[in-house]
Amino acid sequence: MFDALRPAIKGIISQEEKSAEERMQAICDLLKETVPHYDWVGFYFRDGEKEQLKLGAYAGAPTDHTIIPFGKGICGQVAVSNQNFVVPDVSAQDNYIACSLTVKSEIVVPLFVDGKNIGQIDIDSNVPDPFTKEDERFLEFINQEVANIL
Repeated sequence: MFDALRPAIKGIISQEEKSAEERMQAICDLLKETVPHYDWVGFYFRDGEKEQLKLGAYAGAPTDHTIIPFGKGICGQVAVSNQNFVVPDVSAQDNYIACSLTVKSEIVVPLFVDGKNIGQIDIDSNVPDPFTKEDERFLEFINQEVANIL
């Protein structure tokens, strides 16, 4: 499935007539529509020099979590650790910020520009433990592509 989506992602990224935000929105929409276990897809970015993340493009249910302090929740932890974070069962995480009662698992992959962690892609799933190394590699690929337009 992911191999088939890679050319579509490259196609979205190459649409230079669209803004970076529009292209990221198209990626969120594509992923939510085509990957069965991706129920919410969004990008968070560092909010200027503040130690917090700000929600950018996303697809899925609206969230109250538009600002996330560094260290708080899975996204906030990735902002500090610079590491992928796969959560097979969100109920087992002490430092989890619940967005929806239907969310069972989450994956967050940091987005680097010039070696600096400037944001991340965040995926919520209503399925327990659906994320594999393939998901991680695919999301890393997406972030590398997105980094080229930021």
